[in-house]
Amino acid sequence: MRTLCSSTLIGEFFVIGFAGLVAMKDDSLAMSTVWWVCGVAMVFSVLLCGMVTRPGGVQLGWALQIGLVLSGFVVPTMFFLGAVFAGLWWASVHYGRRIDDIKARWAEGQTAGASAGPDAA
Repeated sequence: MRTLCSSTLIGEFFVIGFAGLVAMKDDSLAMSTVWWVCGVAMVFSVLLCGMVTRPGGVQLGWALQIGLVLSGFVVPTMFFLGAVFAGLWWASVHYGRRIDDIKARWAEGQTAGASAGPDAA
């Protein structure tokens, strides 16, 4: 799960940064507001990469996704991006856990095969 969720968070980091650049072109938004919203989200997404497997890491990831959707009240484009990111986060958590289970079973099989020795075949 760590690899898939961290990859999603790093992808979010870059997309949010580029979205901030695009949002700055909107004359109704102050540049400082855009960078405050985008900057906090970008920093939080990078920090979460190291916290994904710790207790509460997935829940903090959900908090980030909800925060991104809610940031749409400040930068309207973020409503759409937040919804897309929430879907990606769900997929990362769901399929990441399935991948972890498959890897654990495979490693268990490798360990069992190695402990039997070469004459076991």
